[in-house]
Amino acid sequence: MYLLTLKHRKADGAYAVADEDGRRVLFLFEEEDDAKRYGLMLEDNGDKAMEVIEVDDELAINTCRMYNYKYAVITPDDFVIPPSNDKIQED
Repeated sequence: MYLLTLKHRKADGAYAVADEDGRRVLFLFEEEDDAKRYGLMLEDNGDKAMEVIEVDDELAINTCRMYNYKYAVITPDDFVIPPSNDKIQED
């Protein structure tokens, strides 16, 4: 699986989008090309440059579950576009 981070700032964490309740949801992409495409859409919306990172499927999901962090697995059949009002948080 693949996730997005701020380019050259992997240690700052992974990109997550806010859900309808304002909670952050980590996007885990099954395909690298889909992650790259989503990152380019973020940049087109004015967000900072993104980098695609490959992660172990089980480790990523188990880590999210362990810390009660919401996640979504984005399959090749899914169509996701970045919300226009959601900016990268730099905590």
